Amino acid sequence: MFYSYSGKLSRLIKQLDRLDLLILDIPLLKEGAELLFQVISMCYENKSLVITTNLQFGQWNHVLGDPILTEAVIDRLIHHSHLLLF
Repeated sequence: MFYSYSGKLSRLIKQLDRLDLLILDIPLLKEGAELLFQVISMCYENKSLVITTNLQFGQWNHVLGDPILTEAVIDRLIHHSHLLLF
């Protein structure tokens, strides 16, 4: 779900900030890359976060479209994390 209005986005971020655990099953899309980074950064070292996807990390850059943003997202995800690969 992508929020294009800043008021709705601010409300969503505040709601997410109150959570102890956030579980995301994400289809990685270029349109949501910056929002995904914002949510992951908000949770980084403060909240528990579970992300499921069928893409390997090496494929994320092709979908997100920005190598620097992709690297930052992956860096925050794998730092202090437990990866479960199936």
